[in-house]
Amino acid sequence: MAGFLKLVCASFQHKGFHSARSHCKNRTGAEHLWLTRHLRDPFVKAAKVESYRCRSAFKLLEMNERHQILRPGLRVLDCGAAPGAWSQVAVRKVNAAGTDLSSPIGFVLGVDLLHIFPLEGATFLCPVDVTDPRTSQRILELLPGGRADVILSDMAPNATGVRDLDHDRLISLCLSLLGMTPDILHPGGTFLCKTWAGSQSRQLQRRLTEEFQRVRLIKPEASRKESSEVYFLATQYRGKKGAVKQ
Repeated sequence: MAGFLKLVCASFQHKGFHSARSHCKNRTGAEHLWLTRHLRDPFVKAAKVESYRCRSAFKLLEMNERHQILRPGLRVLDCGAAPGAWSQVAVRKVNAAGTDLSSPIGFVLGVDLLHIFPLEGATFLCPVDVTDPRTSQRILELLPGGRADVILSDMAPNATGVRDLDHDRLISLCLSLLGMTPDILHPGGTFLCKTWAGSQSRQLQRRLTEEFQRVRLIKPEASRKESSEVYFLATQYRGKKGAVKQ
């Protein structure tokens, strides 16, 4: 691991790490602290070396390594996909680009309110609101067989700075997406969503427990320690019969 970090740091310096740091002196104190931490972050550096669009790729890579969420041939719906790092991971893991001729070819559909630059092996639906019924219909049209085997969500609302309000809004987003699963997720499928720890987390966990056979709470190493960010991983979707209407 130490050798890998040395390689990452060397690559990052070569690509302008020092010059980027030199601009910090022109920023406010808060901006300076954020940028300094960002530039020192080993996952930021690793993302640059591995050509991932942002550091969040390593959160999904870690969770997938531990829990085998993705495999060749699966159909993946990536919600809150911008800038596309999770879709990059998904494309590779499900063989959506067909680069492994000996494995089944999967499918990756990314959805976001923001524009996403094209990615080989992925289909992007943007800018759209994933909770809009018109978007849901388009998702069904684009997914092979009209179903996903895995729903990934790294969605988050624009932060207001009010912790409880931001938490409630993110839980609401997760519940809205969960409400779409009867129409989109294949029985036996997987649902992975980001949330921020708070008072409403148990409500989301209860809903997931009602609709999936197993639910885990995960804090990836790539999630910053000071962040309240956690992920719910729900597996073995029970299907429409087990679903509870909102």
